[in-house]
Amino acid sequence: MLASLLERHQHEFGPVLPVDLSAPDVARLDFTAANPLLQHADLRDTPAFEELVARLLAAQNAHIGVGGYLENRVIYRRSPGLFGDPAVPARSLHLGVDVWLRAGTPVLAPLDAVVHSVQDNDNFGDYGPTVILQHQLESTTFYTLYGHLTRRETLLLRPGMRIEKGDTFTEVGPAPENGDWPPHLHFQVIADLEGRSGDFPGVGLVEEREKWAALCPDPNLILQSQWL
Repeated sequence: MLASLLERHQHEFGPVLPVDLSAPDVARLDFTAANPLLQHADLRDTPAFEELVARLLAAQNAHIGVGGYLENRVIYRRSPGLFGDPAVPARSLHLGVDVWLRAGTPVLAPLDAVVHSVQDNDNFGDYGPTVILQHQLESTTFYTLYGHLTRRETLLLRPGMRIEKGDTFTEVGPAPENGDWPPHLHFQVIADLEGRSGDFPGVGLVEEREKWAALCPDPNLILQSQWL
């Protein structure tokens, strides 16, 4: 399994962001129905959503927020066309980790990589500019996905470009170009892209939790934050 492979190699990973995700000013943010502050929030209003993130951080004396892996979230009601269809159950199981921090923050390769694909998923509530990197550990190929990026830096990348561990290859994007979200990085680990390029589901059905957990293991095996 990819998770056990990543666990064996944890000492080899570099940071994904140039910040200490175990620092005292980092806090875990809750975007489930258990958070009463979300009950009446207008999540389609991005400035209001950004203000909500600031309030959640301030309540914990934090400047950076983290969280979300396998979290059953309510925030996807802001873009039901993407994450739900009236004829089928809504997708709400988050498959990566979100790091909420300022736009313009550099994004680094945690391991030597090749750019697999780049795409601007520019629908409201989508990833916005997205990069998928391909990595090799032992004899295993796996992928990391980075969403909600800056358009200018991301579109300079091309499939096949080599990126060394520790290299900056893009930045956290601002709204609205980042899919119209409060600034944050969506970071996801993927065992098998299943033929996809430039995009991969970041939200799944709660009923399929076991499948998605195997396909997309815990990103904190790479991030190594004490808050996750």
